Amino acid sequence: MTNIVVLVKQVPDTYSERKLSETDHTLDRESADAVIDEINERAVEEALKIKEAGEGEVTVLCVGPERATDAIRKALSMGADKAVHVCDEALHGSDMLATAKVIAAAVRQIEGVDLVIAGNEASDGRGGAVPAVLAELLGLPQLTHARQLTVDGGSVKVDRETEDGITHLEASLPAVVSVTEKINEPRYPSFKGIMAAKKKPVQTLTVADLGVDASEVGLANAWSTVLEASPKPPRTAGQRVEDEGDGGSKVAEYLVGQKII
Repeated sequence: MTNIVVLVKQVPDTYSERKLSETDHTLDRESADAVIDEINERAVEEALKIKEAGEGEVTVLCVGPERATDAIRKALSMGADKAVHVCDEALHGSDMLATAKVIAAAVRQIEGVDLVIAGNEASDGRGGAVPAVLAELLGLPQLTHARQLTVDGGSVKVDRETEDGITHLEASLPAVVSVTEKINEPRYPSFKGIMAAKKKPVQTLTVADLGVDASEVGLANAWSTVLEASPKPPRTAGQRVEDEGDGGSKVAEYLVGQKII
C-alpha cells in the first residue's frame, strides 16, 4: 500500500490580469480568478494512477487562504481520498523557505507517508525550489523534473528531463518527486466525483497546530522583500519605414543603431 501526499496550490488564473498589492507588494490574489495550478492537477493525476495500479491512499496538502478550499475540492473530485488545509493569516507573504518549512511540518503529521508528489514549479511564483527544500527538511531523497514516474515495491524511478537531457533516477521510498507538464494529461472530474468530494474529509490546521512559530513565517520574516513595484508600461508604436527603394538600407541602419548588427 502506497500512502501518497500531493501538494496543491491555488493560484491566480493565468488568463487573468495579475498584479501586486499596492500596500505590501505581495501578489494580489483577490484581483484575479483563483484556480488550482495546472501542474498540480498533473501531480494529482499521477498519484491517482499509482493508487489505481495497486493499493494506496492519496492525501491532498494545501497551504493557502480560505478560498483555497476550491482548489482542494477540485483535487478531491478528481479522486483524491482526503485533504489537509493549512490556513493561517500568519502565513501571508511567506517566502519559499517558510512555505517549505510549514509543508514539511504538515507532512510529518500525516501517518506513514511513502511518497510526496509536487509540481516542479507554481505558475504564480516560478521559484521551482520548494520540492527540493522540502526534501532536505524531511531528510528524503528528491527526484525532480520527472516526465515519467514508476513505483516498484519499495522504490521509485523517474525519467528526469532538463535542458541537458534525460537522466534516469531511482531512490528508496519514502521520497519527494516533482513532475513536469509532460508527465500526463489530467482527468476531468466526473459528476459522481464532484458529488463525492463534498463528503470527503478536509482537516484544517494552523501554524500553531503544526508546532511552527508564527515568528518564522509571514512577510515580516521573509528573506526577500519587494521594495517597489510599478505596472508594465503600455506598448508604444514601433518605428515605421517607408520603402522608396532604400527600405533595406534603412532597416540595416536601424539595426546598427540598436547594436543588433
